[in-house]
This record gives sequence, C-alpha cells and structure tokens, in this order.
Amino acid sequence: MCLAVPGKVLRTEERDGTRMASVDFGGVVKEVCLEYVPDLRVGEYTIVHVGFALQRLDEESARQTLELFENLGLLEEEFGDPWQAAADMGQPEDVQREVRL
Repeated sequence: MCLAVPGKVLRTEERDGTRMASVDFGGVVKEVCLEYVPDLRVGEYTIVHVGFALQRLDEESARQTLELFENLGLLEEEFGDPWQAAADMGQPEDVQREVRL
C-alpha cells in the first residue's frame, strides 16, 4: 500500500537544482522532494506521497494521523521496522537479504 504520510521537515537543501528535505515520519527519516511545496521550512509538517511533499499540514493533524497510522500498523507496513533496519546496517549484504526473507 502506498500512503500519503505526514512528516516533519528536519533539514532542507538544494541538490542539483532540486529542493530536497530530510523528513521525519514518526521515527523514520527519508529524503523528500520539495518541488511542489517550495516554501516549506524546517519544523513544518507536510503530507508526502512517493517521495514528494504535496502540501503543508498543521502539527496537530500530523500527530493525530501518525498516531492513527502507527496504531493500525501502517507505518511499519509502509516503512518497515526501523529497529530491524538499523540492525541490518552493520551486516554484510547477503546476511541482510536472509534476515528480510
């Protein structure tokens, strides 16, 4: 399933002429393109779908939605288990594949 997930902008930068951000989705941080919402600032919330910020969102709505998604297990379904991903980082590539099977 591909959700539009709310996240908090942690950092912004221009990369090769494209405005990008690091966005926190309830503990999982991903790189996101800000071309559709170029005036988004650090500390603000946005709705993200397939790697693109689509619109600004108020903090309370973002928190409620993240809590609901987490309770339904949708964040783990969308992003995977961040603790398992962190544990995998130190493993050789072939071990990582075995763990995920």
